[in-house]
Order: sequence, then structure tokens, then C-alpha cells
Amino acid sequence: MDLSYLRPIYAQPGPWASVYLDASRSDANGEHEVALRWQALADRLAAQGADQPTIDVIGDTLTNYPTQQGRYGLAAFARAGRVALVEPMNAPPAVEEATYAELPHAMPLVAFRGEDIPYVRVVADRAGADLEGMAVATTPRLREVDREVRGREQYPLHKAHSGGESREGDRFTVDEIWKRNAGDVAAATAELAEAVGAEVVVVGGDVRTVPMFVAKLPKRWQERVVRTDAGSRAAGADEEALDDVTIQAIADVADRHTQDAIDRFGTQDGEHVAASGLPDVVSALQRRQVETVLLVNDMSSTDTLFIGLDDPSLIAMEADTLRAVGVEDPLRVRADQALLRAITGTDAALVLVGPDEVPLEHGIGAVMRWADRP
Repeated sequence: MDLSYLRPIYAQPGPWASVYLDASRSDANGEHEVALRWQALADRLAAQGADQPTIDVIGDTLTNYPTQQGRYGLAAFARAGRVALVEPMNAPPAVEEATYAELPHAMPLVAFRGEDIPYVRVVADRAGADLEGMAVATTPRLREVDREVRGREQYPLHKAHSGGESREGDRFTVDEIWKRNAGDVAAATAELAEAVGAEVVVVGGDVRTVPMFVAKLPKRWQERVVRTDAGSRAAGADEEALDDVTIQAIADVADRHTQDAIDRFGTQDGEHVAASGLPDVVSALQRRQVETVLLVNDMSSTDTLFIGLDDPSLIAMEADTLRAVGVEDPLRVRADQALLRAITGTDAALVLVGPDEVPLEHGIGAVMRWADRP
């Protein structure tokens, strides 16, 4: 997964307040319930030494965030009286948390958010199409994702009208207009797919129009199409079935990414090499050699690492390692916090795996960008 969305919280020095709040509102007293939950988290931040302006700005941001339906959560990261990142979560956090530390506590958000798979979704019929493109699609209900690159675009296209008895010439005209509509929709879809970098194109709608439309897409996008009979442009149409297809298509792509990383980790030759175990991965991160980290997310882990604040590659198992390269006061932090900072700051990727998916010493491994030479 690409962690570039975390860069704003690693580009600034700490300390950071990190908050995971259950923002669900059950009934008319929902706002009061959320306020009470937030107050408990605010008290935890204060007990850890957080400054009042930072606590206040997080409170204002969370309690005034646009209300959503159903159960959901919010994650927020702030320092020095300013919120740097706030992220909606389509389910409450497993544990409500409030931490104040030198590095942000981002792993619960990373684990919840999962892989980012950009996609385009098209619902087409004889008259036109609705297009939706997202650069991020990770939540179980798509309508709750608000990181939208382009909102839904409607394309009411050329229409054919014929009165009286149907004639062969009229049928030819209608067929030609359908084809022209399909070509226009295909061009708009290709443009949107290029803009968001789509890895999957979900196409639903009229069963006669969809094949015509898909045939007019450029080959590179045809290869990424997932077709479905679900979806309609009719007013008030239920989108749940189309959502389910889209969610499954995105999950399939994410699974392929994970399997690809596992396969590459398990295949080592003269050009591709992997590291396993915390010491080896940390050493590779120091050299900015890591392409992808495979990690078992163990939130109960008490492992720590040392970091230097000037560079995300200043990460080590022992403080003396950093002192040897000029870091006067290495900081001891949670291992997952240090790893996320190093992965993000060195433009590596992260893949979270289950403990039984791949044999990893100490629950961590890495695929390298290059092999060491003698």
C-alpha cells in the first residue's frame, strides 16, 4: 500500500496528538454521547502532557465533522494547535485511543484503511452514462468514501426519436446513435481512468449498451473491466448491488497486490533479494534499499526502535548506531511508529499480511530495490 497520505504528519516535528474516536450517533442524544467520548479522550491527552490549543483544535474538528449515517469513526492527528490530518473510518475504531508522543500513532489508521485501489465506475444505457472516479477506494461502503478525485459526472448523450410504426431505417438510426453514444462514453471513461490512475473499471447498466461501450474502450482499459448486470441510471435506483460488485473488484485487485509481494519475497535470485527479521529490515531501511515491507500488524507488540529526527532513514535497533552517525540524542519510540515513518519517508510500500500467510522472522520482511554487490 502507498503511504503517501501520511506525509503531512511526518513532514513536521512532534510531539503529536493522535486520536481515534467512535463518532457514531445512536439517537437524539447522539451528539451528547460523542461529546462525552471525546472528553474522555481529551482527558487522556492532557494527562500525557498535550498542550491545550492542540486538544481544543482536535475537539473542534471531531465534534464539528459532518455527520454520517450508521456507525463510524474518526482519526485525527494534530500538533502545535493545528490539525494536520483527519480521516473518516466507516466503522468505529476497535479501541478508542488518544496518544501524545514524538511520532504520530498511525498504524491503527493504516490497518483500517488498507490498500488504496483507484477505480472508475460506469453505469451506461442507451441515452448516456454516469461516471464516477475515485483515487482512493478502501472502505466497505463506497458511498462513505469522501476522498473523491472527480465526483459523479452525467453524460446525457445523443437521443433518437421515431414516431409511428417502426421501420428498418429507424432501427438503423437508433443503432448508430447507440454506437456513437458508446464511443463518447468510452472516451470520457478513458480520460477519467487516466486521471485517477484506475486499476479497475467497473461497468454496469443496460445489458445491450454495456458490451458496445466496452468494445470502444482502449485496450489497456478493456483489460481492467469488470462487467455486471447490476446498476441503473433510473432515479432512486438502489446502488447496493453495484456497490457490492465494485467492492469485490477492488478487493480482488488488493489481494493480487498482496500475493505479488508475497511471491516476490519468496523468490530470491541474483537480481531480487529479500530481508527477514527486524534487524535486517531496519538495516535496509537505513540504506533506503527497501521497496516493500511485509508486516504482521501486532498491536500488542512492545518492540521499540531508535530514531533521529532529521531523516526518516535514521532508524536503528540500538541508540549507539545512530550516535555513530552523528545523532546526539536518539529517541526511543514504538517500533511500528518508527517503521511507518521510515517506510513513508523512503518512498517504500507496505503490505500487511496475516501471521500464516508468509514465513516472516519476528513478523517482518522486505523486498529490496536492489541486491547488495560484493
